[in-house]
Amino acid sequence: MKLDAKTERSLISEARKAAAKAYSPFSKVEVGAAILTSDGQVFSGCNVENSSYGLSICAERTAAVKAVSAGSRSFSAVAVVSNLEELTYPCGACRQFLSEFGIDMVVIVASGKGEVTYHRLGELLPEAFRLEK
Repeated sequence: MKLDAKTERSLISEARKAAAKAYSPFSKVEVGAAILTSDGQVFSGCNVENSSYGLSICAERTAAVKAVSAGSRSFSAVAVVSNLEELTYPCGACRQFLSEFGIDMVVIVASGKGEVTYHRLGELLPEAFRLEK
């Protein structure tokens, strides 16, 4: 499923703004994400690295935590971008984390060269661990 062009551009733009705020002194990879909630709100986030690498947090989870802390628990789309020229997909931990809030959400991944791909989260995380709802 594709979003309308205006919504897609807006999400990618918000993700790029978030990526510019990333704290990534170790990898130098600046990642930004923007989540569209089912009620039309947008929450963005960036990756925040830590010298104890396991304590780093990805942009997708930062955006999701911001959305949940504001009361949103149903997501319809997420856009992910980075400062790399190639596509930067959500990691496995982020895929699992996001699946709590909408396994059917659209995942938009945009490269620095302008390439854009679309997937359903369930395609990127088949057989996700989920509580039945």
